[in-house]
Amino acid sequence: MTADHVALSDNPYRKPVQKWLADRYGAQEAASIWEDVAQNYGSYLAEAPEYGGKQNGHARAIYGALLVFALYAALPDQPPVSELQGFVQNMFMGPFVTLGKVIDLNHASYMWLIDKVFQRSGRRDRRDIATWPAGFVNVSEPYDREHHASRYHFAQCPVAEFAKAHGLTHVLPLMCNSDFFGIEQIGGQLIRCGTCGNADKCDYLVVGSRNPMAAEWETATDEGGFLVSRRK
Repeated sequence: MTADHVALSDNPYRKPVQKWLADRYGAQEAASIWEDVAQNYGSYLAEAPEYGGKQNGHARAIYGALLVFALYAALPDQPPVSELQGFVQNMFMGPFVTLGKVIDLNHASYMWLIDKVFQRSGRRDRRDIATWPAGFVNVSEPYDREHHASRYHFAQCPVAEFAKAHGLTHVLPLMCNSDFFGIEQIGGQLIRCGTCGNADKCDYLVVGSRNPMAAEWETATDEGGFLVSRRK
């Protein structure tokens, strides 16, 4: 491993994954599966391009996804990917559950605030991509004050690119679909027509769940297992 990556011992999702394995398979089998997970993760890091390690603002998302890929590939019974969705979304979106206790995007002030967070993240991504070209390519859009809506999209997602290169696109929805859950926790609705895994970009249109725009869309599952927004 020559690139600066997040080692398995430093991965923030290591313990939740180990607990999930123990709960599902029992301690003895879980320990054996974990050895395969560790081997898979190490192989992925050896093949992965430079992302910036812990310095990347999306380190948790990138290396958490690599761990989920390593986990699923190691499962002896290869359950339907959808069986892991609840576990993965709760693991990745825990901070949104906490934020939901104080933030409700149905209030214009919170929508304005979340847009500021997205804009700041976008500026960071554009700084990062100059150093780590394999990272996220973030394209920001102005805040829609009239409709209280925040928009941006990713033209490149390192998680999707890795999945495509390693035959793991069937596992990718576990990460992508979690975004819908996360936005729901803070009183919002994510309107997304595609991701970098099933379209040419990963688009984010975030509104409050009671915003009239939210009622114009419904969420469906496409043939690849990705949640997508479709006009009613």
